[in-house]
Amino acid sequence: MQFSSRLPIAVHVLLCIHTFDGTEKLTSDFLAGSVNVNPVIIRNTLGKLKAAGLVTVDAGIGGAHLAKEPKDMTLLDVFRAVEEEEALFRFHENPNPSCPVGRHVHDVLDDKLDAVSEAMRAQLKSVSLQALIDDLNRLKYSTNPYNGITSVLAISYLTSSAIWHLSENPSRDAL
Repeated sequence: MQFSSRLPIAVHVLLCIHTFDGTEKLTSDFLAGSVNVNPVIIRNTLGKLKAAGLVTVDAGIGGAHLAKEPKDMTLLDVFRAVEEEEALFRFHENPNPSCPVGRHVHDVLDDKLDAVSEAMRAQLKSVSLQALIDDLNRLKYSTNPYNGITSVLAISYLTSSAIWHLSENPSRDAL
């Protein structure tokens, strides 16, 4: 199953804003250097985060800042800010009503797929930006020799596994 990269990119940006605010000018060029994408992608992401009330952007001179405390932002907030549609599964609209499967496929699947979507939303809502910052700080300062790659690896790991943050996955701390 593949999701867009918008959520991990947005979380990466938010983590960078928190980490570097006050020490670096947080322009789209600076943030793009950490995420390793074109600055246009960062500007688009910042625009969506700003519209959702998650960041502020200093017009003209550049510079982004968190608009809320990290404890008050969840992955669900970020997901809703950057994803164009919230439906996890896109169901085909017109199954064949003459077919015994097509006639009942919505009855069989809709509530199950809705439950999966709700579980994902609940998991996203349970993870705050502050929890990710705490994890990032643990990774940045751990004695693990793989942390020599610095926070870029940590941020990439955190954003790619954020949905599983609170699950009982013992391997998540092994990195």
